[in-house]
Amino acid sequence: MTSQSAQLGKINHLVIVSDSDYGFYLDGGELGEILLPNREIPEDVEQGDEVEVFVSRDSEDRIVATSSRPTCEVGDFVVLEVKAVHPKIGAFLDWGYSKDLLLPFREQLGKVRTGDKVLVHVFLDDVSSRIVASARTSRYLNKRRPEYDTGDEVSLIIQEETPLGYMAIVDGEFRGLLHRERISKKLRVGEKYDGYIAAMKPEAKIDLSLEPIGYRRVTSFGDRILKELDEHGGSLPFSDKSPPEKIRDHFGVSKKAFKQALGALYRDRKIQIEKDRIHLLESTDSQKAD
Repeated sequence: MTSQSAQLGKINHLVIVSDSDYGFYLDGGELGEILLPNREIPEDVEQGDEVEVFVSRDSEDRIVATSSRPTCEVGDFVVLEVKAVHPKIGAFLDWGYSKDLLLPFREQLGKVRTGDKVLVHVFLDDVSSRIVASARTSRYLNKRRPEYDTGDEVSLIIQEETPLGYMAIVDGEFRGLLHRERISKKLRVGEKYDGYIAAMKPEAKIDLSLEPIGYRRVTSFGDRILKELDEHGGSLPFSDKSPPEKIRDHFGVSKKAFKQALGALYRDRKIQIEKDRIHLLESTDSQKAD
């Protein structure tokens, strides 16, 4: 059976093939046998067992394995804190690992200082085969047109603020735009959100939303209103006449979205709407059973 080659900068599941005074050797496939030092060996494992390890290079450029794992892997987009800056090499980032992650000067967008938090992409340098970081995240995104439909749910990482709104990394692979008029709160670079595809535009451009689109938006927000009504004794001081600012401050949505959800709940006979309040109606399940 051909073993799968270990991947640098990632969590691997490798088989113990031999032991030595220094630790176990693991089958790394094309990377050869990889040492798992004695101090890193989990309890109750022996030759032939498979172990979960992170594979990297040590200070002497040797490929080694460890049972410790950093907060991110090669291929990830993540916000990391600058621990120190070397005047000739670059910045060193805290990624929860014994050896700090290098952000070379050539991979920085601007000067960083100790304590700064930076959105980076973790990658394997082609020349040195070392794990490094880059703040030039756009170059690592996929440029092809993704196969999304309007309304699809996606994961977002805020990449940067622009005059139009915020650029976001979609599903760790593509680049999309959250238009300012679709945003009801201040966003920060590196924050993660559940988002939705608002529209697919020409040239693989993606419009995004933090709220569900269309019918999904109405039903999702309607469920939230019902939950809040239930938590507040069946009544809330809002109605379709409430000021847009009051609705946005409390619910974080536009008045249009709020009115659409109220209308759906009213038609389903789940709420009663008064001039300045909405009330939760008793379930009609028992009535249907009679």
